[in-house]
Amino acid sequence: MIALKINCSKIEKARLFQGNKGLYLDLILIDNRDGKDEFGNDGFVSHSVSKEERDKGVKGLIIGNFKYLGDAKKKSASATPATEGQPPADNHDDVPF
Repeated sequence: MIALKINCSKIEKARLFQGNKGLYLDLILIDNRDGKDEFGNDGFVSHSVSKEERDKGVKGLIIGNFKYLGDAKKKSASATPATEGQPPADNHDDVPF
């Protein structure tokens, strides 16, 4: 199990996209280089960026942290990575944040 804490005020509205069943946001989890930080977090949560953005040096904004609970780190190593989502929609004025 992995516990996430996300600062919703940092979510970039332009990164939200409409899917078949609702409004989505692609995120990635990145392990801390030096293990747990001073707050016990194992890594951070960031906006996912497209290949084109990565090629230009764009990095996703850090919007939170995560902790592994139990033996989640062993299980996550065997998990398959998520695929890139659809491109972001232009307007999300109905989003409360």
